Amino acid sequence: MIAFLAAILERFVGYPAWLTDRIGHPVIWIGRLIDALDSRQNDPEKSFGSRKIAGVLAIAIVVLAVLIVTLGLQQVLRFLPFGWLIEILLASTLIAQKGLRDAVLAVARALREQGIEGARREVAHIVGRDTAELDEAEISRAAIETLAENTSDGVIAPLLFLALFGLPGAAIYKAINTADSMIGHRSERHAAFGWASAKLDDLVNFIPARLTAGLFALAARAMPQADPRAAWETARRDAPNHASPNAGWPEAAMAGALGFGLGGARAYKGETLDLPKMGKGKRNLTAEDIATAISLYDRAMLIALGILAVWALFSMVF
Repeated sequence: MIAFLAAILERFVGYPAWLTDRIGHPVIWIGRLIDALDSRQNDPEKSFGSRKIAGVLAIAIVVLAVLIVTLGLQQVLRFLPFGWLIEILLASTLIAQKGLRDAVLAVARALREQGIEGARREVAHIVGRDTAELDEAEISRAAIETLAENTSDGVIAPLLFLALFGLPGAAIYKAINTADSMIGHRSERHAAFGWASAKLDDLVNFIPARLTAGLFALAARAMPQADPRAAWETARRDAPNHASPNAGWPEAAMAGALGFGLGGARAYKGETLDLPKMGKGKRNLTAEDIATAISLYDRAMLIALGILAVWALFSMVF
């Protein structure tokens, strides 16, 4: 029930920008701990094996610290008369349902109202790739790919762990996911130190990624222009080609459902990577296609909330 109510609260309110400016955000706080451990324990003078062990210890420290804080907080709140209200408020900060939608919608709005330059600025806020040379189709693909992938990472996964394991479960998931985004890449500095974070992130996202693909397929049934069968078939065909064992599932499912062609070449810090394509449909995407993807996202979120509501009621009765 806390997971359901937290999702409802976040859907309509989100995490206010003014609050981020004043006190930050739980992900920012976790990120500071990860950054401190990276600075102190990731010694480039040490061997690859030593740095790998240091990375294992670092993610263990992060997970343990988050567990101690959130488990203690949850236990205190559940002794208070209305502590569950505070727990809902805290849990809502770990979900990015509204924030993700707003950020992607801002890209479509910029394409319509500000042109390419404005859209490049907006999409740069939500993607890690180089954006200075992107055209309208590339900007649109980047926004839709981010929407698809982060539906799993930012919404479905934290909700699942929140429903299963309470506030500590969602917080630990966000800690692992944040560590992966900060140190889990294969750069010279983090190939060894971030190895454990990357592997752990792959593990915790295995089920949520496939659940998200399934949600997109179900949501496609409620959209006249979408194809639910193609959503799942595209995910099964194209997702295994993705470098990540998980990221390709929601991306390919959305591509198949809407008849889009996602993925492909993109540049990171001046280096072009030829990534696998997800879906075989339209690649000359526009702001209207971003809006269509958001419509599919909205339907998937309503289905997820419905499932949570049924789960909560079942738990209360039995």
